[in-house]
Amino acid sequence: MEFTVSKADLVRELGLSQGVVEKKTTIPILSNVLLEARGDRLIVTATDLELGICSSCPAQVKREGAGTIPAKKLLDYVRLLPDSDITIKFLDNQWASLTCGRSRTRIAGISRESYPELPSMPEPTGELPVGLLSSMITKTIFAISAEESRFTLNGALLVLRTDGMTMVSTDGHRLAYLETTAPIDGIGRPFRALIPRKAMGEIVKLAAECGADAKVSVAGDENHLFFRFENRLLITRRLTGNFPDYDRVLPKDTQHTVVLRTAEIKAAIDRVAQFADERSGAVRVNFGPGDVKVFSSASDTGESEESVSTDYDGPNIEIGFNAHYLLDFLRVVSEETVKFELKDQKSAGEMRPGGEGSTYLYRYVVMPMRI
Repeated sequence: MEFTVSKADLVRELGLSQGVVEKKTTIPILSNVLLEARGDRLIVTATDLELGICSSCPAQVKREGAGTIPAKKLLDYVRLLPDSDITIKFLDNQWASLTCGRSRTRIAGISRESYPELPSMPEPTGELPVGLLSSMITKTIFAISAEESRFTLNGALLVLRTDGMTMVSTDGHRLAYLETTAPIDGIGRPFRALIPRKAMGEIVKLAAECGADAKVSVAGDENHLFFRFENRLLITRRLTGNFPDYDRVLPKDTQHTVVLRTAEIKAAIDRVAQFADERSGAVRVNFGPGDVKVFSSASDTGESEESVSTDYDGPNIEIGFNAHYLLDFLRVVSEETVKFELKDQKSAGEMRPGGEGSTYLYRYVVMPMRI
């Protein structure tokens, strides 16, 4: 195999594969990237057996073929080359010869025969706006459980309908729920799947490479989910098991609403959290007429208190929260105000953007803590 490709194109596609490549593996070839020269394209494939990405870029193909090279070593080296065309030729011993200007390098590779085959994408269920899918992931991914033993919570639930879409994530202590209520063109039939956290992160990266009006095709089979972004395809194993009944968790009888300026309450919690217990991150939030006070104290570091003004005129309610949980939500909210919806100090609190439109519903539920 022999082909010539521009440095910029090769660096871009190799960069997108780095999040997928297995860096610590007992299977050496999973640390490699598969390069295939076909027609006038270079196809770049990476996988860790759970997640795979296949992308392509223009190339001048002199002789078609395929081979694998260590992914990180190749990217680190190519980044250091001058901005020019790179010629890559695979030799009979599976080594790859790279030529760029006056630079000559050979990298040890592994035969393509040992590389895992990725499944083919079935008929798409529908097309989604790339920006919408990326935004929904950003607003829910932080609530996914980090405990590997709770595998059904190691991803987010995606539900596609002809009249909109829903994404939900939870770790058992909090729940992020985002629903679009406007019809989405291109959804042919209802679709429901659990997307692993790692795949969600890669979707956001691929979405950033697309144009503002780009679409992503979504499909699934019994074991895999497929997301096609123009010349790039992301494949992930779908999580199995039953996602919790989130409707039972969403509060239905909150009695008090407190509206706060997002930047002010975020800054206040951020400062107070510096003196919270490192393990629990617990802070006390007192909702009272005219203001909201945030307290924290730790015997070995000190204590802190902040006050933020509000138009709330209801009863005093003091609730303990994990400060990091509150900040996760406040960092992704773009609206100027947020709403805290409360029942009492023993019940879960709910946060929503203050400027919700009629086309989406964003709810974030946080369980209280005993302090």
